[in-house]
Amino acid sequence: MKFTWKHLAAVLAAASLATAAVAQQRLFFGIATGGTGGTYYPLGGMLAQLISNKATVDGKKISATAEAAGASVGNAQLLGKKDIESAFVAADILDAAYYGKGQFANAPLKNLRALGALYPETVQLITRADSGINSVRDLKGKSISSGSPGSGQYQLLTDLLQVYGLTRADVKEDLSSFTQAVDKIKDGNLHATLITAGVPTAAITDFAQSHALKVIPLSGPEIANLQKQQPYYASVKLPANTYKGQADAVDTLAVMAVWTTHDAVPETMAYEVTKALYENTAIMGQVHAQGKNINLQTAMAVGSVPFHPGALKYYKEKGLAK
Repeated sequence: MKFTWKHLAAVLAAASLATAAVAQQRLFFGIATGGTGGTYYPLGGMLAQLISNKATVDGKKISATAEAAGASVGNAQLLGKKDIESAFVAADILDAAYYGKGQFANAPLKNLRALGALYPETVQLITRADSGINSVRDLKGKSISSGSPGSGQYQLLTDLLQVYGLTRADVKEDLSSFTQAVDKIKDGNLHATLITAGVPTAAITDFAQSHALKVIPLSGPEIANLQKQQPYYASVKLPANTYKGQADAVDTLAVMAVWTTHDAVPETMAYEVTKALYENTAIMGQVHAQGKNINLQTAMAVGSVPFHPGALKYYKEKGLAK
């Protein structure tokens, strides 16, 4: 039989219908994470894979994707504009965004809803071992990166400097990503960087392989004063040997990462993705050590921001909420 353009048109039409049918059988769900040198990115990728493998709504598979994004502040703004279905946001930034404080002053994002708490993000103030920097106070006149203005540690740097009697004008600011910042420290073009992420953090691990590092302690009366202002920050110890050459445990701070969504996401979808995560948490530990800290027992430790009804339904089924 001679193959004509009519046959080709029929084949293309059939293929188009088949593609449309497949698309109709899938629901799309995005997860905004952070830079590739942090912890949000690998865990977000594993979470997307988990949801895609496990979650359905009314017989339709949920197809989830993880997207590198601008970290906590930027992620909250994406959710506020409903530009993505979910995102990882640090608990202090989530609180500020919902109630209109700090970088969200007079512009509260009241449509934000929590899906569940993930894992503690550790504050790590990193410098070279020979930098002469031993305290936040020693940063005066030095260069430091706190990441982009869309990151949680950007606000934290302001707060840290303040309790030590300094301001951002007292330091030379750099807005590099985690990976860019440690590369600059290696090259002698930056004195320090503030990184808030799950440990071990890939960018710091890389730095420690070739350079002697120092993790600056965050403790004492100044930090206690900061915690009065920022109650979401808990005192923790960075375990010894988290990084090459870091022989001793270091006093520092940590804040919970929260999986967040917005109120326009359907209840059934929020329920299914929440269930997919907290009934398969062991999978998350396969990609990063912090994935092992994601568990149902701490899932509701999100602060005072309201839960999405779909997530709350799941927690009620598990006896965690009334």
